[in-house]
Amino acid sequence: MITFAEACTDPNLFGPWFEADSWAAWRVVDKALFGEPLDADELATFTELTGRTEAPTEPAEEAWFVCGRRSGKDVKAAALGAFLATFGAEQLGFLSRLVRGERGVVQILAVDRDQARVCLGYLRAYFEQPILAQMVAKSMADGLELTNGLGIEITTNDQRRVRGRTVVAVVFDEVAFWRSEATVNPDLDVYRAVKPAMATIPGAMLIGISSPYARRGLLWTKYRKHYGKPGKVLIVQAPTWRMNPTIKRDGDFLTEAFNDDPASAAAEFGAQFRVDVEAFVTREVVEACLSPGVYERAPVNNTRYVAFVDPSGGSQDSMTLAIAHEEGGDDRVAVLDAVRERKPPFSPEAVVGEFCDLLKQYGIRKVTGDRYGGEWPREQFRKHGIEYDCSEAVRSDLYRDLLPALNSQRCDLLDHDKLANQIVGLERRVARGGRESIDHAPGGHDDLANSVAGAVWLILQAKKTVGPWIATRRSNRPAQERFYIQ
Repeated sequence: MITFAEACTDPNLFGPWFEADSWAAWRVVDKALFGEPLDADELATFTELTGRTEAPTEPAEEAWFVCGRRSGKDVKAAALGAFLATFGAEQLGFLSRLVRGERGVVQILAVDRDQARVCLGYLRAYFEQPILAQMVAKSMADGLELTNGLGIEITTNDQRRVRGRTVVAVVFDEVAFWRSEATVNPDLDVYRAVKPAMATIPGAMLIGISSPYARRGLLWTKYRKHYGKPGKVLIVQAPTWRMNPTIKRDGDFLTEAFNDDPASAAAEFGAQFRVDVEAFVTREVVEACLSPGVYERAPVNNTRYVAFVDPSGGSQDSMTLAIAHEEGGDDRVAVLDAVRERKPPFSPEAVVGEFCDLLKQYGIRKVTGDRYGGEWPREQFRKHGIEYDCSEAVRSDLYRDLLPALNSQRCDLLDHDKLANQIVGLERRVARGGRESIDHAPGGHDDLANSVAGAVWLILQAKKTVGPWIATRRSNRPAQERFYIQ
């Protein structure tokens, strides 16, 4: 029976993709992953890549490849999926574990749809090879059904896709960069969902393959726990130039990357977890500021409200609005009353009109936002009788002022999962020269968090400049507009 390492050099299987000498380091990994014997030179390479002095003698249950960009991760991930669904399924006994009528799947879970399409392209190309082509029973939009009763699915990282299935093998592609607005930890959530789906298949294999990012998340946890240690969890860490010698460490491309941003290049190409990125705030701190079961607060007489908007052109980012007020006397608390989000695509003019209707319900005649779009936001809000002020603080400053309010529980937030996830998902980064910034993680979003941070900032700034608010009713104005400040 052919092994994975042999399949990667066989011209009738994966050889056309991996036969070049530049794949030499990967060949050692291919053998170690399935417990094949290594010669002296291969063992030296194995030790360099894994920190382990003894080669494994049986297939890994889990393998985590921490490799730099352009190392060949996607093409290798697709090859592993193809092998584990065909020759590997027979060798590892997956097929014999399925009961009549049960369909097993090999899943390749990608960071997003674009990445999934890349992997799917490689997979389809592999199964154009004559030996593999005859094993295809049906081609589907997200993968293949095979004549041996298994399927290969390539999709995004959604824990719902693994529930209810029998997973014989799974590949987490670029797992360090998985993002989801439904959860702060999509990597851990998917991992916890897929392990039970593999429980009835002894020898089922889980492979994570990614460039590293911050020192948190599933990839970092597995690396910290298992790197350099014997066992059935194999950790490989290697820079781009080691796994792909066609990219030279001292070449112009990498030299320029390291000169421009050493910390980023060390992670993306050097396969080192970043030390300049850390979490902004813990989930426990944010949850302590939530009001369980309170999703919106209706406008109340004799209350002065403020509003902050995060505008958008309607094609890429959401447009969001947050309304808040102050309570608490000397121990003032910023209380969040309402949030709105409109996801793209949308008509910016229509959303401005919708937001203005809500602002007027709270007696608000002035909204604050960033300098997005120049005069456009001012003009659109002005049409509805709302003044638009540009914020003096940039996004990072808003978050910096939000943090002490969160830590001291001086902000009372709504019970809004997406908002909480966005706040917890924020990151602090330190650039060269020590300048700190706070923003969402790559591939993440913070539109709701930005507008809420802006509303809290407005209240904090008002405390510094005008002191306590005194709201007075004007009897000659409609009820929803009867508030002004003396």
